[in-house]
Amino acid sequence: MSETTNRSTEEKISWEELQQMMDDNTILNVQIKGVVNAGVIAYVQGVRGFIPASQLSTHYVEDLNEWLNKNIDVKIITADPEQNRLVLSGRAVEQEKNNAEKAAQIDAVSVGSVFEGTVEKITTYGAFVRLENGLSGLVHISQMSTKHIKTPDDVVKTGEKVNVKVIQKKEGKLSLSMKALLSDDGVEEDYSKEAANFKSEGDASTSLGSLLAGIKLD
Repeated sequence: MSETTNRSTEEKISWEELQQMMDDNTILNVQIKGVVNAGVIAYVQGVRGFIPASQLSTHYVEDLNEWLNKNIDVKIITADPEQNRLVLSGRAVEQEKNNAEKAAQIDAVSVGSVFEGTVEKITTYGAFVRLENGLSGLVHISQMSTKHIKTPDDVVKTGEKVNVKVIQKKEGKLSLSMKALLSDDGVEEDYSKEAANFKSEGDASTSLGSLLAGIKLD
């Protein structure tokens, strides 16, 4: 379906077209016209659509009435002509944008970059560290110390600030190392120059427009 196609909200659209929009992951801009039990109502070119409260946003929705008359971007997640049921999702669009932004941030990080982070979660196999730019990465237990340790708790605590080095980027995930910044005797080496280079050169500069290039708009 052409990206330049425009129809008024009063013009009816066939279920075949709605199904095609769903298959194409077309993004539609709709206005919230009503609040019902467990969700809101919006129309796609004359066809009544339901947006469950859980599908409005990636954030928790406390008061549905605050969404009344708002315009939001949605995708069709159910188009059932037999049940006359059209279900829309704003959450799916937000998640796609968030994923695109995260991918751009990860792309901007170079293997070898060094910076400070905060331990946000400890597991039996390592610790997840949230970096200065909001990304998270895993420091595997084997990358925590130059010495043998039994558990990650031997080295770090939740909420602790640590210095880490990016050692791998794979499938949208960052692998980090604390050991790479340590000398053989376990003393942390000077990393300030590397960290400064990361901050000045590693920030994501991708615009939202380029992030969303290729997403089909109706």
